[in-house]
Amino acid sequence: MRARLGILAAALMAAQPAPAEMLDFDALDGWYDDNHVEALASFLRTCDLIDDSDWKPVCALAADVPQDDASARSFFELFFKPVVVGDPPALFTGYFEPELDGSPVPTGRFRFPLYRRPPELQEGMAYHTRAAIEGGAIAGRGLELAWLDDAVDVYFLQVQGSGRIRMTDGTVVRVGYAGSNGHSYRSVGQEMIRRGTHTLDQVSAQEIAAHVRAEPTAGRELLDTNPSYVFFRKIGTLDPKDGPIGAMGRSITTLRSIAIDPRYTPLGAPVWIEKDGRAPIRSLMVAQDTGGAIKGMQRADIFYGTGSGAGNAAGTVRGGGRMVLLLPIDRAFAMLDQ
Repeated sequence: MRARLGILAAALMAAQPAPAEMLDFDALDGWYDDNHVEALASFLRTCDLIDDSDWKPVCALAADVPQDDASARSFFELFFKPVVVGDPPALFTGYFEPELDGSPVPTGRFRFPLYRRPPELQEGMAYHTRAAIEGGAIAGRGLELAWLDDAVDVYFLQVQGSGRIRMTDGTVVRVGYAGSNGHSYRSVGQEMIRRGTHTLDQVSAQEIAAHVRAEPTAGRELLDTNPSYVFFRKIGTLDPKDGPIGAMGRSITTLRSIAIDPRYTPLGAPVWIEKDGRAPIRSLMVAQDTGGAIKGMQRADIFYGTGSGAGNAAGTVRGGGRMVLLLPIDRAFAMLDQ
């Protein structure tokens, strides 16, 4: 999803040792009320991809845990230690998989292209900016995967990193992240705050979309302040019931998967989420995704699912709280000894 970084090593990769505190499970607010079977199922989706000696025996045992909540909870309590990395409060936001209307060819209605990755674009290479691409820098080369009827939808599909497109012939095409143009992500919401048109409490995905649609010319210039641009690929192997592909190359799970900063949170690790504010969450999720805007030790983007309902829920999430890593016991003690 969003500017994906690919599969990274499970070991924490911060340049400097991060402040860390080990907790007891009793200290996790709501721990005993969660559905641990669901959390275990999400963990099992990707734990075999964690290439680290501390994780391999834990993952092997996970596959044999009986499918009842007491057994699933006992598994996490026996083989993990809760560790707070960094200093709360955390920042939680939300993302989703859009469902949009589109066409395989340009028409009077469908005029805004989604591009596949240009063949000359190499990993880490700085390519054309968003403004240049939207201005036609790669147009007419046959790189168009589909055409949408709203430039704002194109932008937010890039922010989310994946989506489902209902074509005019009735088929549904799923697209996923295929690379970016190598420019750093800049928040359009922060730019609106900087310009003084909005305050922090007014900024949401819905408000950004409404603001841009109300003033198309100025709105396009606003979107272009984010130079990052995402390219897509068609994904034809996913079951319609499955979520989009995350950074670990497997489908992610509604309200059980999060995007994190892999410098501080290992991809594949269970993470206890205590999100405060509106619609609070107390739930065990799994770090299975990354994003260009997800930076920091106490930072997570929660996957809310597919479609407009998920988008409405995700677009207004901006809350504090605490995120707590669940690390294999040896890894947890090794971190505290750093």
